[in-house]
Amino acid sequence: MLKNKDLRIMILLAAALTAVASICGYALCGISAFFLLLVVGVTITCGFVFITKRRYENISVLNLYLEKVLSGGEPPNILDQEEGELSILKTNIYKATSTLCHQKDLLSKDKVAMANAIADISHQLKTPLTSMIVMNDLLMTEEDKQKREEFLKTQSNQLDRMNWLIQTLLKLSKFDAGTIAMKSEIINADDLISELINPFEIQMELKNITYHHENRNMQVKCDKNWTIEALQNIVKNCIEHIDEGGKLEITAHETNIFTEIVIEDNGCGIPKDEISHIFERFYKGRNASKDSVGIGLALSKSIITSQHGDILVESNEGEGTRFRVRFYKTIL
Repeated sequence: MLKNKDLRIMILLAAALTAVASICGYALCGISAFFLLLVVGVTITCGFVFITKRRYENISVLNLYLEKVLSGGEPPNILDQEEGELSILKTNIYKATSTLCHQKDLLSKDKVAMANAIADISHQLKTPLTSMIVMNDLLMTEEDKQKREEFLKTQSNQLDRMNWLIQTLLKLSKFDAGTIAMKSEIINADDLISELINPFEIQMELKNITYHHENRNMQVKCDKNWTIEALQNIVKNCIEHIDEGGKLEITAHETNIFTEIVIEDNGCGIPKDEISHIFERFYKGRNASKDSVGIGLALSKSIITSQHGDILVESNEGEGTRFRVRFYKTIL
């Protein structure tokens, strides 16, 4: 502690003032005043040294705490129940370091998630790339025009699949990064449903799927374009699991708490052990089609939750699936 220059100067000044005061007291009032002033001066100086020593010990503890935080070690708990400016400083330092540690953990998790995402993307792109390489080699040696056209069509399909996959992964990355701003507007639910179902009319006609929608004159507050994309991914999933001659129904409901769009099919359903996983990225259930990648529903979930909404799933294997897409009127 005496290595501190400012403290040494203050102790010397206190000693000098005590000596001067004691000598003056002796000169004015005699030996009694001399000893009284000497005792008072020494007591005050000792008290100051004791308090200052404790303060520097606390500062040393804070310094060690910060060194452990900076070195990446597990920092000790420095909080106490005492009052004073030093305790306030301890609390603020503890809050700051706790925030930094939390952010460090988040960054570590983000790195792991990014590594896993890159691995998943590489795996998903590997299959169509391999297929295209094989098709390209065959095209270079194949002379039959009909087969060449068949190979070119296969390549075109693989390119479309890769383009969709890359675009969807980019959208998911933007949602993860929080760079997409939703533009909420009040739109008619019937118009929304009509627009989202339009691209599937030919596909439903080919599979002889019966579609039903009951018009309800109600409003939905959401980002129209993103919501249509989310609902289309759900409809696409339903159509893939509906057998020839099946049924698809979309209805809208409203309560004081939320507005709800229900998409229901009578397809093969989802096994109970898979319901909790269907919104996970790259998850493919037992009933998934061979071309399924497993990111459509994950994107739908990200879009809806970004609008303070939620997607609930009800399904019985062999009896169909019901998706409830809710948009809450107040943020819960």
